[in-house]
Amino acid sequence: MSKIEVDSMATLVDSLSKSFIQVPPSAIPGMLDCILLSTGLSPALLFTSLSDDFPRLLKDIVKEDAKLDSDKCLHLMSLVGAFCHLLKKIGVNYDSIQSFMWRCFLPLAKVLQALQRDLLNQITEHFIDVVIETHSWVVLEETLVPIVLRTVHLSMGILHSEDSDFYEWRVGSCSYDLLNNSTMDKEILLSSSSCFTLPTSCQVLSIILEAILRCQPTATVSELVEENGCFTNIFVAKLIWELCNMTERMLLYSPEHRSCAVSFLLPVMFKAFASHFSFRVTISGQEHALSRDYFFIKLWKCCITLFSVGPSERREAYNALSLYFSFLPCIEEHEDADTISRTEQFDIRAEKEFWDEIKRGLVDKESLVRKQSLHILKVALNIHGGTNSTSGVSKRNPSGKHSIPHGATKRELWAYKEARSLGVGNFLALDDLIFNSKQYWEAFILLYEMLEEYGTHLVEAAWNHQVSLLLQFSLSYVKLESNTCEVHQDLFEKCREIFNWLSILWERGLHHDNPQVRCLIMQSFLEINWENYGNYVKSVPEVFVLGPFMQGLNDPIQHKEFGVKGVYMSSTIEGAAKFLHQYASCLALRECISFLCNLASTAKHQSFGRAGLMGLAECIASASTGIATLIYARKESIRGTSLVEFASEMANENDKTELVDVFRYVMENSKQHFNPNYRLRVCQKILEAAVSVVCANDIPLEILLVFISALPREFTDCGGPLRAIVQRWLLGCGHKDCCANGCTNEMKLWKSLYDFPQSFVSHQLSVHACLNYDDEDLSAWEVEANRWARVLLLATKEEYLLGPILTFIQSNGVNILKQNHDTKYITVKFLILAVSLVLELQRAKERVAEYGSKAKTDIGISFLGLVDDFSLLEGIYKKFVDKFIFILEDMVHFASQSCCIFWSGIVVEDTVLPGSVKGKLGGPSQRRLSISTTTVVLQAIMSVKAISLILAWCTQIKNDDSLGYAFTFMWQFFWRTTKLPLSSSESEAEMCLAAYEALVFVLRILASTYFSQSLNLIEENKKLFLEIGGCPQLDSLLLSFIHNFNNLLGVGFLARTRRAVLLDWKWMCIESLLSIPCHALKNGLYKEEKHSFFSGDTLRFIFSDLVESLENAGENSVLTMLRSVRMVLELAAKEKSNAFLSHDVIDAQMMWHLVHSSWILHVSCNKRRVASIAALLSSVLHPSVFSEESMHETDNAPGPLKWFVVNLLEEGTKSPRTIRLAALHLTGLWLTNPRIIKFYLKELKLLTLYGSVAFDEDFEAELADNVDARVEVSLLARSPDPELTEAFINTELYARVSVAVLFHKLADLASMEKSSNLSADCIVALSSGKLFLLELLDSAVNDKALAKELYKKYSAIHRRKIRVWQMICVLSPFVEQDIVGKVVDNLCLSLNRNNLPAVRQYLETFAINIYLKFPVLVRDQLVPILRNYETRPQALSSYVFIAANVILHSSEDVQSGHLDELFPPLVPLLTSHHHSLRGFTQLLLHQILHKMFPLLNSGSSEILPLEKRCFVDLKAYLAKNSDCARLRASMEGYLDAYNPISSVTPAGIFINRVEEVEFECVPTSLMDQVTTFLNDVREDLRYSMAKDVVTIRNESLRIAGDIKDKEILSTSDEGIQVKDMSSDFQKKVTLAKHHVGEVNVDCLYGNEKTYRKIAELEEDDLLLDQLLQSRRLSLEQLKASRQNFILVASLIDRIPNLAGLARTCEVFTASGLTVADTNILKDKQFQLISVTAEKWIPIVEVPVNSVKAYLQKKKREGFSILGLEQTANSVPLDQFMFPKKTVLVLGREKEGIPVDIIHILDACIEIPQLGVVRSLNVHVSGAIATWEYTRQQRSQ
Repeated sequence: MSKIEVDSMATLVDSLSKSFIQVPPSAIPGMLDCILLSTGLSPALLFTSLSDDFPRLLKDIVKEDAKLDSDKCLHLMSLVGAFCHLLKKIGVNYDSIQSFMWRCFLPLAKVLQALQRDLLNQITEHFIDVVIETHSWVVLEETLVPIVLRTVHLSMGILHSEDSDFYEWRVGSCSYDLLNNSTMDKEILLSSSSCFTLPTSCQVLSIILEAILRCQPTATVSELVEENGCFTNIFVAKLIWELCNMTERMLLYSPEHRSCAVSFLLPVMFKAFASHFSFRVTISGQEHALSRDYFFIKLWKCCITLFSVGPSERREAYNALSLYFSFLPCIEEHEDADTISRTEQFDIRAEKEFWDEIKRGLVDKESLVRKQSLHILKVALNIHGGTNSTSGVSKRNPSGKHSIPHGATKRELWAYKEARSLGVGNFLALDDLIFNSKQYWEAFILLYEMLEEYGTHLVEAAWNHQVSLLLQFSLSYVKLESNTCEVHQDLFEKCREIFNWLSILWERGLHHDNPQVRCLIMQSFLEINWENYGNYVKSVPEVFVLGPFMQGLNDPIQHKEFGVKGVYMSSTIEGAAKFLHQYASCLALRECISFLCNLASTAKHQSFGRAGLMGLAECIASASTGIATLIYARKESIRGTSLVEFASEMANENDKTELVDVFRYVMENSKQHFNPNYRLRVCQKILEAAVSVVCANDIPLEILLVFISALPREFTDCGGPLRAIVQRWLLGCGHKDCCANGCTNEMKLWKSLYDFPQSFVSHQLSVHACLNYDDEDLSAWEVEANRWARVLLLATKEEYLLGPILTFIQSNGVNILKQNHDTKYITVKFLILAVSLVLELQRAKERVAEYGSKAKTDIGISFLGLVDDFSLLEGIYKKFVDKFIFILEDMVHFASQSCCIFWSGIVVEDTVLPGSVKGKLGGPSQRRLSISTTTVVLQAIMSVKAISLILAWCTQIKNDDSLGYAFTFMWQFFWRTTKLPLSSSESEAEMCLAAYEALVFVLRILASTYFSQSLNLIEENKKLFLEIGGCPQLDSLLLSFIHNFNNLLGVGFLARTRRAVLLDWKWMCIESLLSIPCHALKNGLYKEEKHSFFSGDTLRFIFSDLVESLENAGENSVLTMLRSVRMVLELAAKEKSNAFLSHDVIDAQMMWHLVHSSWILHVSCNKRRVASIAALLSSVLHPSVFSEESMHETDNAPGPLKWFVVNLLEEGTKSPRTIRLAALHLTGLWLTNPRIIKFYLKELKLLTLYGSVAFDEDFEAELADNVDARVEVSLLARSPDPELTEAFINTELYARVSVAVLFHKLADLASMEKSSNLSADCIVALSSGKLFLLELLDSAVNDKALAKELYKKYSAIHRRKIRVWQMICVLSPFVEQDIVGKVVDNLCLSLNRNNLPAVRQYLETFAINIYLKFPVLVRDQLVPILRNYETRPQALSSYVFIAANVILHSSEDVQSGHLDELFPPLVPLLTSHHHSLRGFTQLLLHQILHKMFPLLNSGSSEILPLEKRCFVDLKAYLAKNSDCARLRASMEGYLDAYNPISSVTPAGIFINRVEEVEFECVPTSLMDQVTTFLNDVREDLRYSMAKDVVTIRNESLRIAGDIKDKEILSTSDEGIQVKDMSSDFQKKVTLAKHHVGEVNVDCLYGNEKTYRKIAELEEDDLLLDQLLQSRRLSLEQLKASRQNFILVASLIDRIPNLAGLARTCEVFTASGLTVADTNILKDKQFQLISVTAEKWIPIVEVPVNSVKAYLQKKKREGFSILGLEQTANSVPLDQFMFPKKTVLVLGREKEGIPVDIIHILDACIEIPQLGVVRSLNVHVSGAIATWEYTRQQRSQ
C-alpha cells in the first residue's frame, strides 16, 4: 500500500474512531456499510487497520484507575460492534477471527472483568454471535476455551498432565502469523493464570456452551469444517466432559469455586442434558460415554459431601438441587423412549439421603435453609402455589359450604371463617378425607408455609383440622389402594413412619416466634388421642420427642397456670405425661431403659426452668409407669419367670446403673428452684420412676447411696413424705408382685450394708498414698460414711437388724483403737464411721421429736407410726450409747496420744509442700504442711471431734460421773491450747491453727453440757483455772484464749488465707465460751442473781473486738460474730446489778460503732441470706438497748438505732426478705416499747405502703432447708399476732400486715386500760396511734400521688391508695374527741374525690366507724351532706352506704334517732336519674325496711297514717318487684357478710370476706357488684333493642336514593322545611309529641297582646333562619373541602383508639368516621384524647351488625371499599394507589376484620413491617394509611 493510501487509511481510521464516540451501537453496522460502499475498501482491510489502532483506542478509553461511565461503555460497545460487523462481512476467515481475539477481545476482557462485567458479557455474546454466523468453532476450541479452562484449573492447582479425567485441548494448531512482537505474546497469555478471573472464566464458558447448544440443532456444517474434522457435536461433547469433571472439583474446592459452579456452569449443563441424554468423547484414544445419570450421580455425591461440611456449603448444595429440580421437567419432556432404551434412570428423589436431608433442612435454624428446603420439596413433588393450590377435596363440595366444627369457641369459629376467606378452607371440611398422597403433601406444605409466613389467626384456623385429616390419612393409607402419581406413591411407601413428616410441622410450630402459635401447636399435639394409634405411636421420631418436644415443654408460655397458689402442675404437663406413657408402652423391651435414660439425660443437654423440670419429672414418671406395665405384661406371658429376673434380662446392670445416676442428676437440678414443695414433687416423681423400673438390689450399693443422698433429708427423715416409698424400695422392688422375693431382696441389701463398715475401714488407698491422706480425702470419707448411715437407718425396721453393726463397733473398735497400724487411715476411718452414726442418730431423734410436736397440733398426722418410730429409735439409741461408752475410754487414750503433736513442740520442717497447696487456686484453704505432718494433724483433729460428738450424744442419756475422765480431757485440752507457746515458724503456726480447729469441737461440748461436774473438774484443777483478783471464773480463760489467739495472728507466719481460717475458729470458740452462762442457767446452775461468769471489762473488750472485725468478716464468720454480739448484749443486760458489771457496759458510742460496722457488713454482702439478716436484726436491734430512748433520738438528732432502721428499710425496698424480717422484728419491739413508736412514724408509713402479694420461694426454701435460718428467725421479736401474720410470712404483704396487727394490739391495750385508770402504757399507745393516723390521713389527702383522682385500675397509685386506707381503717379506734374534727374534714374531702370502688369501700368503712363512735356527727354533718343533691353521684352513693350502715349497726339508744334523721333524706334518692345510685339506694332501703320495720305491713291500711301507708307500699314494691328481687338475689352474701366493726380489724381486712381474690386482699365491694349487675342488665336490654333497630336500619339502607328524594320533595310541598342533616351529623333528632299536636288558632290569636308576642317571635325566627342559612353555607363549604375518604372504625371498641382516630380524621379532613356507638363521644377519656376533634368531623353511628350493609351502600355510591389487614393477597401500602373515593375499614384490635366483611372488600392493604414485633396498634395503623391516602391525593 502506497504512502498516500496509508495516510488516507490512517485519516479514515482516525475519523472513524472519533465517530464511535457519537454514534450509538445500533447505528454502527449501517455507518460501516455506507463507508465501505463509498470508499470501496474491503472489510478485511478496514478490519486490519482498526485492529492495528485498537491498543491506542483502548488506552484512550480506559485510563489507569479510571472508572467506566455510561459514555465510555457505549463507546466500547460501538467499537466492538464495528469489529463484529466487519468480521461478519469478511465471512469464514479464521485468521481474522483469531486476530480479533488476540488483539482485541482478550485485552479488552482482561480490563473489563474488573470494571464492567455486564459489559464484558455483552461483548462476549457479540463475539460468540460472530463465531456462530461464521461457523468458526475451531477457533474457540483452540484458543479461547483452552485459555479459560487453564485459568480455572490453575486456580485449583490442577494441570492436565496430572489428571486423566480432562481432555487435552489443542493450542496453537492454527497459524498465528498475524501476531507480531508489538501486540501480545501468545505464550504469555497461555501461561498466565491471571488472564481471566474465576467468575469471568466460568461465565465465558457458560456463554460458549449455551451458544453452541442453541445453534446446534439448526447449524449447517460447511465443507471447510468437515475438512478440519471439528464438528459442533464433538466440540459440545468435549466441552461437556471437561465441565462435568471440572464442576465436580469446583463444588468440593472452595466457596468461590462452588459459587461459580452453581451460578454459571450448572445451569447451562442442565440445559445440555435436558436435550441430550448422553455424549460421547474420545480421551487418549479411548471413547467414553458421558450420560445424564452419570452426571447426576456425581452431582448428588458432591451434595452429600457438602451437606455435612458447614452451613455455607449446605446452602450451595441446596442451590445445586434447586437447579436440578428446576430443569427436571424439561429433561422429562425431551426424553424419547423410542430412540433411547433405558430401563432405569437415576432419580435423586429415590434416594433416602435426599429425604433425610430435606427433613433436616425444613427444621434448620436458618430461615434461608428452610426456604430452600421447602422449595426443593415442592419442586420434587410437583406441587406449586402452596396455599393457592386446589385439591380434589374441594371438588367434592362444589357448593362451597363446609360444616363448621361442633363445640368450637367464638375465636375458633372466627378463625375458621377467616381462613375460608383466604382459600385455606379447601381442606377444612370435617366430612372430607385426603384420598391420595399428593393431597397429603399439599396439606403438609400448606401448614408448613403458614407456620413460616402467615399470621397467628390463619395457623389457628387451619391447624387442628388439617392435622386431623393428615392423621386420618396416615392411619388409613396402608389400607387404601392408591391410583395416584407414581412418584408420590413410591415416596410415601419409603417413609413408613406415619408421624415422621408431621414431626417437622410440630417442631417448627414449637419453635415459632409467636407464643400463641407455640401454645396452639403444643395443645394440638397433646389433644391427639394417642391410644387410637396403637403401636404407630412409636413412629414419632425419638429425636423429636427428646429434642423439640422437650424444648417446647420447657417453654414457660406453655404453663400459664403453673405455680398458681402453690399448684405445680399444668394441663400441658399432664398431656405430655400421658403421651410419654403411651409412647413408652409401645417400645420394644430392649429399648425401654435406653429411651428412659435418654429422656432423663435431656436435663444435661438443656437448662430447664421450673415448669420445664417439673414437666420432665412427670414425663419420666409416666414413661416409667408405661414401661413397668409393659414389662409386667410381658412377664405374665412367660410362665415361670419372675418380673425381676425378666427385667434383668432386658436391661443389664450397667444400663440400670446409668439410669439411676441420670435420675439423681435430675433430682439435684431441682435444688436450684428452692421451693420445698416444688422439690418434693420433682423428687417424688423421679423416685416413683426409679421404683417402677429398677430394683434397688440390681444396682451397686455405692450408686444406691449416692442416689438416695440426692433426696433432701426432710423428705426421707421421720415424718417425711417420701420415707415410706424409699423404705419399700430398699426392702423390696416396689412392685406388688415382688412379695415372694421380698425377703431375698431385703437380705441382699442388709448384706451389702453389713459389709460396708469393714470394706470402708480396710479399703486400701493408692500405692503412693497408702500411709498419708489430706483434707480432701477426709471429706470424701465423711460423705461416703454419712450416706451409708442414712440408708442404714432408713432400712432399719427392727432393732435386731443392727446387731452386726453393734458387734463391729464393740469388737473391731477396741482393736482398731489399741493397735498401732502402719496404715493410719484405718483408725481415722473408723472414727468417721462412728461420727456418721452418731450424727444420723441425733438427727433422727430430733426429727422424731419435731414430728411429735407437730402431731400434737395436727390431727391429720398419725400417732401410730410416730409411736413405733419413737420406740424403735429409743431402743437403738440406748444400744449404741452402750457400745460407744464401752470404747470411749480407748478413744480418749488414742486422742491423748494423737494430740501430743500439738504441744510437743517438735515439728519436722518440710520445705516441699504438697502439690495441692502449690498448684491449687480457690476452694478451701490448704494446710501449708507436709503430707506426713498433715496426716498426723488430721488424725488428732478427727479424734478430738469424734470424742466431742460422741460425748455430747452420750450425756443426753447418761449424765453422771462415769464420763468425768472424758470431760477432764476436754478441759485439759482447752487450757493447753490457750497456753501454747508463741510460734517461731510457719509450720508451728500451722500446728497451732490445727489445735484451735480441734478446740472448736471441745468448746461446743463444754458449753452445751456445762453442769455441776464441770465445776468439780475446775476445782480439782485449780492450777489450771486460777481466778485472778477475784474476777469471775471464766474471765481468765477467755482473756488467755484471746491473748494467745491475737499473738498467733500477730507473728505473721500464716498466709492470708490461713489467717482467715484462723479467724473463723476464733469467733466459733468465743461464741461457745459466751454461751456457757446460758447453758449453765438452763441446766439449773447459778440461779442466784449475784453470780457472774464475765466481768464488765471483759465484755466491753469482747464487744469492741467483735465490732472492729465485723465489717471485714468472712462469709463463714458472719453468723458466729453476730450471735456473739447478741450474747454480749444479753450478758450485759442480765448482769447489770452484779458487782462485777457497771451500768454502762454498752454505751451509745459503742452502739454507733456497732451499727456502722453492721451496716457495712450488710451492704457488702452479695447474698441476702435469711439467717444472716435475722441475726443482724436480733443483734443490733436487741431488746435490751431498743428500750432506751437515747438510742433512737438525742437532741433532735437520730440515735444509732434510728439511723440503722432508716437505712435498713430504705435498702430493704430492694430486698423483699430484708424488709419482711425487719417488719417482723420491729413490730414486736414496738409492741413491747410503744413509747418508741413516735420516733418511727415515717418508717411505719413506708412499711404500710410497701408490698404486694408476690411469692418468694427462696425465703420459704431457706426456712425449710437451713437450720440456722429457722433458729435465727425464731429469735426475732415475736409478732403481735403470730397466727395471722404466719399466713403472710412468705409474701411481701407481710410488712403491712405486721404494722396493722401492731396497732390493733395497741388499740386493745388502750381500751383495756381505759376501763380502769390510764396508765403510762395506755397514754403512750393512744398517742402513738393518733400520731400515725394523722400522718397517714395527711398523706392520703395532700400527697400528690395518693390524692390523684385519675389513675388506672391495678396501677401503682391504685395499690398505694388501697394500702393507706386499709391501714387508716385499722387505726379507727384511735380517733378521739380531740382529733375527730380534723379526721372528719379529711375524710369528707377524700369521699368527694374520684376513686375506684376498691378504694372507696375502705373510706366508707372508716366513715361508718367514725359516725358509730361519735353519733352527734350524724345530725351535724351526715344529714346535710345527704340533702345536698348537687353532690356527685359517686360520692352520694358512698354516703348512702354510710347512712344505711349507720342505721343498721348503731346501738339501740341512738338507732331510732339515726333512723328519724337519715331515712327521710334517703327516700328521694330512689328516683335519682343515675341508674347505679337509684339501684344502690333501692337495695339498701329494702335492707333497712326489712330489718327495722319487720311488722310494717301488718294490720289494716285504712287505719294507718299516710306516711306509714307510704312505707308499707314502698316496702311491698321493693320486696315484690321482679327487678329489685333480681338485684337482691345477685347481691346474696354481700349485704349480710359486711360488718363495719370487724372490717377494721387486720383479720377482717387481710382475710377476704366474700371471695378469694389476689389483688391486695381487696374483696369485691357492694357498689362494684351493683354496677356490674346493672351494666349487664342494660347491655341485655340494648342488645334486644338493637335487633329491631338493625333490621329497620338495614332496610332503610337498601332503599334507592331516588325514592328518598321523592319523599323529601313531597314533604317540602306540604310546607315542612327539610332540615339539613349535615349540620346535625352527631345528633339523633326525635320530635316530641307536643310538637306535632294540633294547634288551636283561636286560642293563639284571641287577643292583641298574644298577637304582638307572636310577631316578635316571628322576627326572631327570621333572624334565626338567616343565621341557620349562614351556618349552612359555611358547613357546605367545609364539606366541599373534605376528602372523599371515610374511615370505618365500628369494629373497634377501645376508647383511646377511637379518640385518636377521630383526631387523625379531623387533621386530614376525612369526610367521615363511623363508630359503633356515638355515646362514647361523651366519655371523658375520649374527649381528653380527641381534643374537640369530634366537633369538627362527621361521626356516624354504624353498629357492628350494620357495617356490611353500610359498606354495600357506599359501594353503590361509587366508593372503593378497602381493608387494612394482613392476608395472603394484601398489597403493601407503599405500592397501592388509592382511588379518590375510598372507604377504609379497620379491624378489631386482636382479631382483625371479620371474614364476612373481607368478602365484600375490593382490596386489602398492609403496612410493610421490618421489625420483630409483627403488629401495630390499630390507631397507628389507621393514621399511617390515612396519611398515605392524603399524600397521594396531594401529589395528584
